[in-house]
Amino acid sequence: MMTNLFSIFDPSTNIFNMSINWLSTTLGIMFIPMMFWFIPNRYMYMWNLIFNKLHLEFKILLNQDKMKGYTFLFITLFCLVLFNNFLGLFPHIFTSTSHMIMTLSLSLPMWLSFMLFGWINNSQNMFSHLIPQGTPPILMPFMVLIETISNIIRPGTLAIRLTANMIAGHLLMNLLGSTGTKMSNYLMIILIFTQFLLLTLELAVSIIQSYVIAILSTLYSSEVN
Repeated sequence: MMTNLFSIFDPSTNIFNMSINWLSTTLGIMFIPMMFWFIPNRYMYMWNLIFNKLHLEFKILLNQDKMKGYTFLFITLFCLVLFNNFLGLFPHIFTSTSHMIMTLSLSLPMWLSFMLFGWINNSQNMFSHLIPQGTPPILMPFMVLIETISNIIRPGTLAIRLTANMIAGHLLMNLLGSTGTKMSNYLMIILIFTQFLLLTLELAVSIIQSYVIAILSTLYSSEVN
């Protein structure tokens, strides 16, 4: 019996006192059959279609003349987050994207690399982003402060957005599921139908949040080029 509703997110699975929960981040490889790499098939066609659509969208935001192939970084980020969000919907599989240690480990190094690249190579462009065009002179110090703070908190907002959305749906499904033993047969049918709808919603959320973190990372990257 759970002592706390949030205990469903506790990394408690271990073998010989060694935590194996974070191995779930590599389980996405199991969904890619070996034939995917060798012969053309429908599975490969589907992923190529998704990659091409993402490449075209990210290419619009990035300057591909200077940094060709830069979009594959964000396509890889999309796939990593999507696999982890999707695997978290299966029973008894640790949802790594519901922990800040995972989401912050993705967003913070990426944001730091963008900042270092921008300030070293495009310092003038980075300074221009601190003061929006048309800002009155009297408001310039305040705009610099506001823009600096909003820039600093970007990795935190990326991490918290993904974590909060993963936690919210899992908590609701667990809360409804824990009341099933106290319901009658008629209410149990309604509960199962509701859980199925929530599971479908969470599947959509896992895809949307993967796209959101990838597109926001692309937008942040486009500012330093």
